[in-house]
Amino acid sequence: MAGEAETAGRTRTAPAAGLDPRVTTLRAAVHRLRRELGGYRVALADREVAMERLSRLDELSLAGVPDVETLRQALLEIAAALGSVSALAPAVAEFRRALELFGVPRFPPEEPRWGAAPGAWPKATY
Repeated sequence: MAGEAETAGRTRTAPAAGLDPRVTTLRAAVHRLRRELGGYRVALADREVAMERLSRLDELSLAGVPDVETLRQALLEIAAALGSVSALAPAVAEFRRALELFGVPRFPPEEPRWGAAPGAWPKATY
């Protein structure tokens, strides 16, 4: 029995032929975060939101490469649901790194600033 469990564990984490390695990384990060969130016994108001979103991401990753907008929205929802739970920080960081593989930017692009040069202040008119 123990050998079967070990083989099953290896089978789940081994990438399938032709599967995008980013998807494999995303699925591993989603599974880790789901597992750690499931084991975190402190009450969280939006735990169900995070678990539902992680389940949905897992389903989407089975269908292929999820689009960047879906991933960006998932990150926002999960981060908002989990807040700043330090016990989950390593799993959330792994999840974030997995999303960055798809081009989800680390920080949203800055709004254009006034003036010709970046950071320049507009000229005062009196």
